[in-house]
Amino acid sequence: MNILIILLAALAAFLVGGLWYGPVFGKAWIRLIGKAADGLPAGNMLKIYGLAFLFALLQATMLAHMFDRLGDPPFHIVMMISCGLALGFVIPAIGTNYLFRREPGKLFFIDAGYWLAFYAAMGLVFALLG
Repeated sequence: MNILIILLAALAAFLVGGLWYGPVFGKAWIRLIGKAADGLPAGNMLKIYGLAFLFALLQATMLAHMFDRLGDPPFHIVMMISCGLALGFVIPAIGTNYLFRREPGKLFFIDAGYWLAFYAAMGLVFALLG
């Protein structure tokens, strides 16, 4: 497995989060979670972003391992697997949680879309550079 490509895939996915929960859906997301923009609890942002990046790195490593085992699959297969993991595992899992927590459907679609874009971004890096 190529460590540089894993790092780039994690970085790409991490940057998707910055855009998704920033200029794209940030205001709507804050409203839907019931917080004012300045109402989020204070936190150690280095720890939060650091751990979020480590989680992205773990996900990218697992994708790299899978693609390595498949013997460098073609572009469309990499994208199908990457997006399929989000559509088949991640999104239904968060959807189940949101149903039982009675979260708004709009919040689910923002977060579900994020995870699809997250995995698509990683897949794109692996498909182009893998």
